Amino acid sequence: MTTIAVTGATGRLGGRVAARLAAAGADQRLVVRDPSRAPEAGGAEVARADYADGETVRRALRGAGTVLMVSATEHPDRVAQHRAFVDAAVAAGIGHLVYISFYGAAPDATFTFARDHWATEEHIRASGLPFTFLRDNMYADFLPSMAGEDGVLRGPAGRGRLAAVALDDVADAATAVLTSPGEHVGVTYDLTGPEALTLDEVAATITAVTGRTVTYHEETVEEAYRSRAHYGAPGWEVDGWVSTYTAIAKGELEGVRDAVPRLTGHPATSLADLLTS
Repeated sequence: MTTIAVTGATGRLGGRVAARLAAAGADQRLVVRDPSRAPEAGGAEVARADYADGETVRRALRGAGTVLMVSATEHPDRVAQHRAFVDAAVAAGIGHLVYISFYGAAPDATFTFARDHWATEEHIRASGLPFTFLRDNMYADFLPSMAGEDGVLRGPAGRGRLAAVALDDVADAATAVLTSPGEHVGVTYDLTGPEALTLDEVAATITAVTGRTVTYHEETVEEAYRSRAHYGAPGWEVDGWVSTYTAIAKGELEGVRDAVPRLTGHPATSLADLLTS
């Protein structure tokens, strides 16, 4: 049985995938920075690695056939970390790399962090590794938390739409690819929800389903930077936060795709259904 290595297993997506692979009886290895935080996943092997430390990655991936590479936390050096991981994966002799990318990844994407994903994809292509890219839209699970304590969802998204995808749908799709990698070599899948909503519609859905009153306030770009200044975050991070909304405004996150139902065999989850479950 081929070993599947799962990175990010202590996180929301990697942990979901690990649980699904365990339920399927897969031979898996959880690759984490802190083994003490690794979840129980059917007796899965645990290996420690840090993306920026190629030697630890190489040791952790040795003998793995397929690898799920969950993108690293946003950081000024994230692309360098990703490149180090990919190079170590090549050195370890893995057979297939499944990379969690972002919808609309491009060198000129409005969402600044999507540019990191494009650079990573290009490095993977150049590495010669067999690959599959899962380009996730924004996670629908996070939408309620984007509203402040006052119930206002603020941002310069205009009347743009986003086809946010549920984390469980992404985990189902990733599991399908990981367990049959040969069917998906060289393919890029755009993972979206079943509908593209404006933030007014997102707010209305949250209100209707949860009973918490949420509204959308359209900011200008300048207002968006000012309203986030109190966090004291570095400029590159605030650029990422604000450009999430401007990407929506420019229509870069609105296209609905059918990859989730094609890969999973079930319909993509709507925001209303997600909030109801």
